[in-house]
Amino acid sequence: MSLQRVLGIDCGTERTGYGVIDSDGRTHRLVTHGCIISSTKDPLEKRLLNIAGALRSLFEEFRPDHAAVEEVFFSVNARSALKLSHVRGVALLTVAEAAVGFAEYSPLEVKMSVVGYGRAEKSQVQQMVASILKLAEPVKSEDASDALAIAICHATHLPMLALQGGLRR
Repeated sequence: MSLQRVLGIDCGTERTGYGVIDSDGRTHRLVTHGCIISSTKDPLEKRLLNIAGALRSLFEEFRPDHAAVEEVFFSVNARSALKLSHVRGVALLTVAEAAVGFAEYSPLEVKMSVVGYGRAEKSQVQQMVASILKLAEPVKSEDASDALAIAICHATHLPMLALQGGLRR
């Protein structure tokens, strides 16, 4: 498989993590990572606008070939899950606007792909992301680390998805 650029997005109303990697499906290299911060003092619609603008800028600057997000997981707090769904909607919209390959993965799939254990703790994910990307130390932000884990998960699935014709655009 040729080198592909993948953007992983970890959706959140206060902190949306992002991570960009280059990968051939087996070897992964960090391009950038970070968080889109939204003020809790702002109304939801303003936060969503901020997230959309920042994601559009990431697509423009880094030109990924693919993007991936985590599937919605069911939370005890329905209000939080609903807000998270709004952010995911914004993320999916910006992915569609960018017309790149897209996939979504459950938290279990991401952890299995990166750590090898579906119930791994955040710190284990951070350690494995650092190891896989050959970083001197783990990424401090859990949100950015999770986004990188999503990108790594997608990159490792790309060869099989391409064979199965399972890439969405």
